[in-house]
Amino acid sequence: MTDFVQAGEIRVAFEREGQGPALVLMHGAEATRGMFAALVPHLSKHFTVISYDQRDCGDTEGPERVATLADLAGDAHQFIKALGLKRAHVFGSSFGGRVAQALALLHPRSIDHLVLASTWPLPRPYEELCPEARRLAELRHGLPGTADELATWFFPEAYLQQRPELRRVFANARPESARSRRRTATVATALDNGVADIVAPTLVLAGELDRVVPAAVTLAMAGRIHGADAVLLPAIGHVAAMQAPEVLAHHLIRFLKPEGAKA
Repeated sequence: MTDFVQAGEIRVAFEREGQGPALVLMHGAEATRGMFAALVPHLSKHFTVISYDQRDCGDTEGPERVATLADLAGDAHQFIKALGLKRAHVFGSSFGGRVAQALALLHPRSIDHLVLASTWPLPRPYEELCPEARRLAELRHGLPGTADELATWFFPEAYLQQRPELRRVFANARPESARSRRRTATVATALDNGVADIVAPTLVLAGELDRVVPAAVTLAMAGRIHGADAVLLPAIGHVAAMQAPEVLAHHLIRFLKPEGAKA
């Protein structure tokens, strides 16, 4: 069920399910909270799971201007406060991992434990770290004709053969709009701070077959965050929350609530 709460200058659409410590889920650049639909049931036995739509995504409403990564971190900070929470565990996937990093750096008291999945480190830009960034941009601009190839960047081919309907997710992408252009500009912003300044206990997860953000890029972050743990997810691509929600949930529960890992 969709709820709404005012968080600063935006009206945030979110869903909340389960009981236990609060766990906030942050979606990727072109996604919405819907990307976590298969993951939430595996987590809600252990946590109060909160998924929300960022600015210019899904059902969230906000000013019609380009936001920065710092704005999104501020939104998350205000959102956590608006829910009556002092702090929460935070999981960020892909660009959501960048938002989570920014929250950890700018509003560290908002975060209990931090999990970063299939993402790339601040302050460096995506194009600098991912050598095939240009080709990915070409595929996105070529939709819907490039949908089949683009799907293989997010999901392994073997998985797409089992779930061919996922190719249509890309073929049915919405046409470019003022909102999507603002979102693209937001994704390109960064912070001056780097991941070495993160103080929250952190787990870094990477899909072995991720083509969008190579696993080596993500896993290298663990070496720069004090005390961080790192896990490589075998045979998984960029969107573990959709491809392997049970596997992802296992690692989240193990890290965030060790005593519940066998429950």
